[in-house]
Amino acid sequence: MDTKEKEFINGFKTYLSVERNFSEHTLSAYYSDIVSFILWLDGTSCVNADFNKLREYLHFIQRFEYKKTTIARKTASIRTFYKYLYRERYIDTNPAVSLSAPKKPKSLPKFLTTDEIEKILNNIKIETPAGFRNRVIVELLWATGMRVSELSSLNFGDLNIEENEIKVFGKGAKERIVLISDRAKQYLQQYIKTARHLLAPGYDIGEISESSPVFINSTGYRLQNNTIRKAIHDVVEKIELPKKVTPHVFRHSFATHLIENGADLRVVQELLGHAGISNTQIYTHISMKRMQDVYEQAHPHAE
Repeated sequence: MDTKEKEFINGFKTYLSVERNFSEHTLSAYYSDIVSFILWLDGTSCVNADFNKLREYLHFIQRFEYKKTTIARKTASIRTFYKYLYRERYIDTNPAVSLSAPKKPKSLPKFLTTDEIEKILNNIKIETPAGFRNRVIVELLWATGMRVSELSSLNFGDLNIEENEIKVFGKGAKERIVLISDRAKQYLQQYIKTARHLLAPGYDIGEISESSPVFINSTGYRLQNNTIRKAIHDVVEKIELPKKVTPHVFRHSFATHLIENGADLRVVQELLGHAGISNTQIYTHISMKRMQDVYEQAHPHAE
């Protein structure tokens, strides 16, 4: 780093401290960001770096898997630095005016195999009312692809058990019908008939009406999303499944298995409640990726 670069950095540091009144923590972070950037330039003067060079640097730091907030701050540091250089007339044009952090490519949703799902289901202790309720919940998440918030919001008026249908209110209160398997139906019926009444001993949960919550906690109130998440986490931890499993993973698994078994993309879109087909198409990528993995493992000339 030459004398001129050091002058730019020290002037920038003073600007941040005196004129922008940055805290010591933020000042230190911005200073470190710019030093790292100039060192990366490796002899190219910062006043000669154009927009493409700045973008190249941002793509370079993506490989270090910083958090999104860190990438955003490093981008802001560079934008503020070049704003300072332009204001002080060290440069004629500001190459960072339209600079933004590059978007990371979307990662494919995580999903479970059928065997993994069955292992989770079979390890939920159903001897207690709460355990039986949890089994029913996981059965429904897997059978319907519902979001956890949609499931916890279910009222008895939303159930059409005889027809294997449940009415769901998704994002933006958009209504749709999801279908349930015969096995999930049987578990749900048994829960309503026996386990639900035993969940809140000592509490008056009242008579079931159309507005009554389907799933309740030990005090008779509507079951919360976090309780469902914890129940799933506990059983996954117990069986030492080497995957992070959340309620949403069952939604991804539901969609993935439908696509793999030939379901029409539009049907899957309707069942998931996606506003556009593009959100559903991600599951075709998963299916193709699995196909490639199987091919590479099974074909002798794949590699």
